[in-house]
Amino acid sequence: MPFRDRVEAGARLADALADVDLGPDVLVAGLPRGGVPVAAAVAGRLGAPLDVIIVRKVGVPGHRELAMGAVGEGGVVVRDERILRAVAPSEDAVDRTVAEERAEVEARAHRFRPGREQRSLSGRTVLVVDDGLA
Repeated sequence: MPFRDRVEAGARLADALADVDLGPDVLVAGLPRGGVPVAAAVAGRLGAPLDVIIVRKVGVPGHRELAMGAVGEGGVVVRDERILRAVAPSEDAVDRTVAEERAEVEARAHRFRPGREQRSLSGRTVLVVDDGLA
C-alpha cells in the first residue's frame, strides 16, 4: 500500500484511527526524522497535540549495526542482556557507547524542541508514529 508521501501516509493512518476511542488526552509523538511528518498529519487530523520522542539505538562497539540496547530522553537506558552476554564487550566500552548516544539524544532533543521540554506522557494515550522506512 504505497503512499504518495509521508503526509498522505499520516492522513490515511488518522482515517484508520477515526473510529478508535483514544480517550480525552491523546498525544501524537513522531520519531524523527521520517516519523515527524507522518505524526504531524495524524495530529492535525485528530486535533491532538504533537511532540517528538527521541531515541537512539546503542550498537555493539565495533559492530554498530548490532543493537545491544537503546537510550531515550530523561536518561532512559534499555540493555539487551542476551546480546551483551553473547558479544561480551567490556563494561567500559558499553558505558562509552551509551554516553555517546545519550549525548546525541540530548542534542537532537534541543534541535527538535528548542527551549521546550518534552510533554508529559504520564496518564496519556500516546500514539508513537514512525515512517517505517529505516
